[in-house]
Amino acid sequence: MTEDVRPEPGLSPERLAFFTDAIFAIAMTLLAVELERPDEEELASAAALGRFLVDQRSDYLAFALAFVLLWSVWRRHHQLMDRIRVLSRTFALWHAPFLLLVAFLPFPTAVIGSAITNPMAQTLFAGTMAGIIFCEVALKEVSADAGLVIGDLAEARRHANGSWAVGFWFVLSLGLAWVFPYAYVLWFLAPLAASHGGPLISRLRASHGDENDEEVPRTGR
Repeated sequence: MTEDVRPEPGLSPERLAFFTDAIFAIAMTLLAVELERPDEEELASAAALGRFLVDQRSDYLAFALAFVLLWSVWRRHHQLMDRIRVLSRTFALWHAPFLLLVAFLPFPTAVIGSAITNPMAQTLFAGTMAGIIFCEVALKEVSADAGLVIGDLAEARRHANGSWAVGFWFVLSLGLAWVFPYAYVLWFLAPLAASHGGPLISRLRASHGDENDEEVPRTGR
């Protein structure tokens, strides 16, 4: 009778997944906590409350955008963790900057809600999102390189390439914010960056890999 193989202490996939879920849940809740509440004067009449809600429209837009972005990152992380059979120290370590930026996102969300066309505000938000996405890329790349995932490694690479494209998309919007005040519109098109940019990056990486494969016979073993 074989004994169950237990993971090395501190490298339990289940505990890491639960902790990550908790950080995402707190961050997504804090997005709503940052929304301004109406005072007594603004609650005095329907017209006053209506004016207040209209004035806060940028806050609601920022909240909805950040919530959807965080939800999509969480879903991809959930899917990744469901395919992880074991953890490595590097994989676990990358969760530190990843979750740090997730927990920080409510602050730049509040900032863009107050000044959504401000280039510095857009830079802060886009930079934070780019950091989150690139940490997500690192997790996917490490899991594929170390053989941590169950199933097709090529599929894991394709998912990583889609995340690369989204990260670059946020970097692009970060630069455009200084010349185009409505660069934040690009954030709504991030799924298109994954669906179209991901395959492009896959082709580029495959071409680079083919070149490397051709060089191996010349150098020998």
